[in-house]
Amino acid sequence: MVKMRVMVPAEDVDLSTVKYEPETIQAPHLTGSVFKLFVRIVESRVLGSLIVSYLKKQNKMVEMLRNTVIPEAPMFKPEFPPQEPEHGVVVLKEYGKPEDRVESALKCLPHYDPASHGNVEPASSFRYWKIRDYANAYRSGLVTPSMVAEYIIPVIDEFSSRKPPTPLLISFDAEEVRKQAAASTQRFEEGKPLSILDGIFMAIKDDIDCFPHPSKGASTWMHEFRSVNKDSVCVSKLRSCGVIFLGKANMHEFGMGTTGNNPNYGTTRNPHAPERYTGGSSSGPAAIVASGLCSAALGTDGGGSIRIPSSLCGVVGLKSTYGRTDMEGSLCGKGTVEIIGPIATTVEDVMLVYAAILGSSPADRISLKPSEPCLPILSSNNSLNALGSLRLGKYTAWFNDVNSTDISDKCEDILDLLSKTHGCEMVEIVIPELNEMRTAHLVSIGSEMLSSVNPYCEEGKGVRFNYDTRTSMALFRSFTATDYVAAQRFRRRLMYHHMEIFKKVDVIVTPTTGMTAPIIPPSALQSGETDMQVTGDLMRFIIAANHLGLPAISVPVGYDKQGLPIGLQLIGRPWGEASLLRVAFAIEELCAKSRKKPATFYDVLKTN
Repeated sequence: MVKMRVMVPAEDVDLSTVKYEPETIQAPHLTGSVFKLFVRIVESRVLGSLIVSYLKKQNKMVEMLRNTVIPEAPMFKPEFPPQEPEHGVVVLKEYGKPEDRVESALKCLPHYDPASHGNVEPASSFRYWKIRDYANAYRSGLVTPSMVAEYIIPVIDEFSSRKPPTPLLISFDAEEVRKQAAASTQRFEEGKPLSILDGIFMAIKDDIDCFPHPSKGASTWMHEFRSVNKDSVCVSKLRSCGVIFLGKANMHEFGMGTTGNNPNYGTTRNPHAPERYTGGSSSGPAAIVASGLCSAALGTDGGGSIRIPSSLCGVVGLKSTYGRTDMEGSLCGKGTVEIIGPIATTVEDVMLVYAAILGSSPADRISLKPSEPCLPILSSNNSLNALGSLRLGKYTAWFNDVNSTDISDKCEDILDLLSKTHGCEMVEIVIPELNEMRTAHLVSIGSEMLSSVNPYCEEGKGVRFNYDTRTSMALFRSFTATDYVAAQRFRRRLMYHHMEIFKKVDVIVTPTTGMTAPIIPPSALQSGETDMQVTGDLMRFIIAANHLGLPAISVPVGYDKQGLPIGLQLIGRPWGEASLLRVAFAIEELCAKSRKKPATFYDVLKTN
């Protein structure tokens, strides 16, 4: 007899009885020939079904999804209650010109003094060049976009020609880059740059359309069935601002992984430690930004895919509210957990790119009723007042569930400094049913991914997936309609819990990941690997933002004893990007002096 669990309605949960349960994952870590054999077995009809069923029971997935009575109705995509307006902000015209929004964002930033942003001496703390540094260099005639392009192009080629290859980009056309750079250079010579983003080099993740490049999702075959005839909506907005697109950045195949491993083209390496992963799935975007070759990049985030690599590579990654950016023209545009968002070296650069790309799709405007997009005014004393009034929520037991106390201690120290410096109030919170949320998210994103690629699998293309993708697909195929509905019932419960928390706090704070960058096993380079414990550690804190559609940002706050970057995550109310950016900017300023130059870094402006 199976024991049934009956849950009380979410509003009746007694938070005083909630105890944090650390996540335990029962699954083998496999690479090489053993991994290949495992995949073949798990794909077999009888034995594979038994193995998957056993693993699901060991990880309590069956208990949660099929043996639990969940009283809530399903929520098939995020539904947000009306939100209070944010203070100390500028409201952006969502459907105006991207160039105008970028100009509004520029006015929100602190004063820029070119004299104080010159070359940094080696003895001083490390600082990345910002978008405004490039714009100043272009306008003053110190350098041109074409000159920068000629420095970047051979570096991109060099990464791809290494043995083994470690490509930052998997679709790259040097002549196309030169053509864009020449057009931008001419605009500056004529005194007519399109925006502060004119001449800024960006990379686009390989699941976002950027004409004339194909969108493969880092697979070897998707471009054979899906042609790219125009830019995605987000890329089109950036192009109108004068952005120069380097090409399509490497990623974990179809976004189905957290490390960035890719046997198809080669695995991008972490600029801080080349023997380690970047994190995924937006591995190429985070690495190319951290290495200094690009000011910013676009990634997608359905399960931490922007925030995880941003944290592991020591840069800033923003996952906006679900529906805040238009997903048309991306491989993951039809799901309920994904967004397109910016990765950049600084919060201000994230703000500028975010201002350009934001704007809900017509369908999301109707169903989600988004609040007006806002940016924080960082250029006045009012910003400090708005910052000091914010309440930060911390679930200590969850916050401290990390592989190394280096992570929790560093994040704790920065939050203490933030409170002492700006007066932010720290509030202890409790978040129930975190393990249920992890399972519900896995079922949701897995079922949606399977639905999008299943037609190709039916035509026999499934064997062309990487081995780790095939492992994930075997699990996703085991989910039933009952499982999917149960996951959406959990979504409504968890939305209730989080909206109650946001009545008490403005921002939830956590480490971004439960571990720093993992080492790349040499045996994983040719055939990939499956390591669900690493996946669990990397995804521990990021699920709510995806499953519930909440905005979140990862900002670098320091390093562990091995010199590997640590990220702090801020999770906000629906449509509350301005508050997140305000807090992230303050944290960035507090950490500025401790920032270190990556082992792999290219000083693009200083070299010219």
